[in-house]
Amino acid sequence: MRPDFDPPREFAAIDLGSNSFHMIIARIVNGSIQILSRIKRRVRLAEGLDENNVLSQEAINRGVACLSLFAQRLMGFSAENVKVVGTYTLRSAVNNQDFLDQARSVFPFPIEIISGEEEAKLIYSGVSHTQPEKGRKLVVDIGGGSTEMTIGDNFIPLRAESRHMGCVSYGIRFFPNGELTKEHFEQAYFSALKTIEDLSEEYRQLGWNHVLGSSGTIKTVSKVLIANGYRDGFITEIRLKRVIDRCLKFDNLNQIELKGLIEERADVLVPGLAILLALFHTFHIHSMRYSDGALREGVMYGLEKQFQVNDIRQRTAEGLAEQFNIDPIQAEKVKETAIILFDQIKVWHNKKQIAELKAILSWASLLHEAGISINHNYFHRHSAYIVANSDLPGFDIEQKHLLATLIRYHQKSFKTTDIRKLNRFQHQDVLVLLRIFRLAVILNRSRQATHSPEKLRLNIFEDAWNLSFEPDFLIQNPLLLNDLEEEQILLSRIQLNLFIEK
Repeated sequence: MRPDFDPPREFAAIDLGSNSFHMIIARIVNGSIQILSRIKRRVRLAEGLDENNVLSQEAINRGVACLSLFAQRLMGFSAENVKVVGTYTLRSAVNNQDFLDQARSVFPFPIEIISGEEEAKLIYSGVSHTQPEKGRKLVVDIGGGSTEMTIGDNFIPLRAESRHMGCVSYGIRFFPNGELTKEHFEQAYFSALKTIEDLSEEYRQLGWNHVLGSSGTIKTVSKVLIANGYRDGFITEIRLKRVIDRCLKFDNLNQIELKGLIEERADVLVPGLAILLALFHTFHIHSMRYSDGALREGVMYGLEKQFQVNDIRQRTAEGLAEQFNIDPIQAEKVKETAIILFDQIKVWHNKKQIAELKAILSWASLLHEAGISINHNYFHRHSAYIVANSDLPGFDIEQKHLLATLIRYHQKSFKTTDIRKLNRFQHQDVLVLLRIFRLAVILNRSRQATHSPEKLRLNIFEDAWNLSFEPDFLIQNPLLLNDLEEEQILLSRIQLNLFIEK
């Protein structure tokens, strides 16, 4: 007989947005949420809302057809594990009960139509649970029918607001038949300014340290900027205006072609840009970063209250370590040695990133042996693949790539050209971090038999590293000496010097 065990809890979060319907299916594994699938369907519900806020039958049909598709994937789910929320278009429609009644015939789960304030708070939660920024942040989300703006501290929203301005509704209102002119853009822009002008003073008095944007318009702008050479992931006013100028060269929204712009977003990009520019000017935003987390993630994390922690990345890393049965004692030994070496580095090219680099080094120490569960041979490659291809809430793209890079090249030979230049981290800092990590792994290669040196000193002059121990330590640990000498040879092949005081 098979032993009794509790299977991982699976649950679904569904966002019935004005532009698209989204569904996430996930499960809890070792204290961490693991995404199983994401389904997105473009429904354009907001296009069916007339001037009297009556939702057309055509729009209702599109929404119900999508929910019928979702219902097939949710067969076997209990109602307590499915959370469905309707947003701007459904809360605005005077006949939303018609939609709910028709949906009930194909979709057996309850649908909750939420307020704008609750939507804003859920979006904030979704961003806070998936992004690394700590402290006070401003989170904005430009949807199809409304825009949400929330300021909060860590996981706690302080001020949340939703306003009637979205990329679909503004497209219909200010760009009839897709006609694109500078005058139409300015009308949309000034309308957005007027819609949020009363929030300016209060929001700016609260202040923030980080600005994050989520969902379609901001995701599209981020992709366009990256595709056109702005690879650091930040949206600034200057860059935003350059995208706007490019778009205004076209005569119709449907004609817009930009690198990084997918066809289905072309006709809602410019209306979204008008709103985004108004947000930048109203709140004096200097720069913004795109967040993968949004409303559906907020709904998902709301189903499990245990996930509110101070450091999302630590929760993510610990969950992955448990999933792959990583030896915690060995990981801690490597981490302690790595931090001892890290703290002796005096010269960093970007001093503002020292704490971030130190944290990533710690997580690399925790996760570098994940691939052993697959195969010991070349486990560093397996480990790097796992990290690079796993959903890691709390890690942005650059942090995730740096983490995978450290793990991939922490042993055996490598070339400096193997380390792809990152957009946010200095190449020389990455190389220093990798050399530290390689030494930390070597110094603990004997695992439980490892004898930690009482005196571990690292002196650096340009590219020459001098590693020293207490007298006779290496004589008493000949295997370690042999490993260090091998590292010395490997580094010398790429013009990096390591001197070992014996």
